[in-house]
Amino acid sequence: MRINKLMLVGLTAFLAFACNNDDDGGLAQVEVRDRTEVAVEDDQALLDYLSTHFYNYEDFESPSEDFNYQIVFDTIAGENADKEPIISSDKLITKTVNHEGVDQNLYVLRVREGAGAKPTFADSTFVTYEGELLTGTVFDSNLRNPVWFNLSPYFGIVDNRVTPLGGVIKGFQAGLTEFGAATGFKVNADNSVEWNNDYGIGAIFMPSGLAYYFNSPETIPVYSPLVFQISSYVVNQADHDNDGIPSFMEDLDGDNDVTTDDTDEDGLPNLSDPDDDGDGTPTRDEIEITEDGTLILTDSDNDGTPDYLDPDVFQ
Repeated sequence: MRINKLMLVGLTAFLAFACNNDDDGGLAQVEVRDRTEVAVEDDQALLDYLSTHFYNYEDFESPSEDFNYQIVFDTIAGENADKEPIISSDKLITKTVNHEGVDQNLYVLRVREGAGAKPTFADSTFVTYEGELLTGTVFDSNLRNPVWFNLSPYFGIVDNRVTPLGGVIKGFQAGLTEFGAATGFKVNADNSVEWNNDYGIGAIFMPSGLAYYFNSPETIPVYSPLVFQISSYVVNQADHDNDGIPSFMEDLDGDNDVTTDDTDEDGLPNLSDPDDDGDGTPTRDEIEITEDGTLILTDSDNDGTPDYLDPDVFQ
């Protein structure tokens, strides 16, 4: 399959300004700042937050029967002056994430890592979450009913254009891969779901460069570092184009970004292309999946390139 002259919507344009609503309900121009400078400022803001705030770790260490296993953040002051700051917790890890050519620090608090499977950067997860600014202002919350998120963008053809159809902000994606799901659940008589109490629980502290940067929703000021608390219940290994190749394996260059891997250069990344090499034979017909689910990447001409990526081999 070869599709010529397609445009990758939203990913190739260079923007000097972004539009946001001003106080009068009109549009205000926002200057696009240097990503490296913003990353340094955001990292300091996050370190200040982590040094001056704590979470309810004592509730997790000795949970009561009615504990809801949700994280609560508060400032270290007054009667809380003796609390351990988040930055000193042995459950806090730091990840370096490169995005748009800039290395940035992502801080992940693994209150409970989770006993089930962890997602790759290209999988789907069933989570509850709450997002807030460093000021404590909550801008989005869904702590009662889990929702599905595709961690990687995938693509479709809309009006003859390659169009992104899903995905999450980079910091959310990179953070969620650190949490395992629950090992199981049961359905109660009232049809409510009770999860095994071993699902992943934690928080992700991200700079604006791994969040919305200057192109933020109305409820989030531009260049805002964000905090998300999450609980992870289910992980699904994604195969966005149903071609038999798990989406994470479509990342041929190993950069954790499947949007840039396009073997036949038709504008449709491999994870959304059912014929990766564009030879007219669907990828599913150029691989073998055994009865036990083992994936075999056949190489008929023994040239080191699997058939599904080799346009010289087709049926």
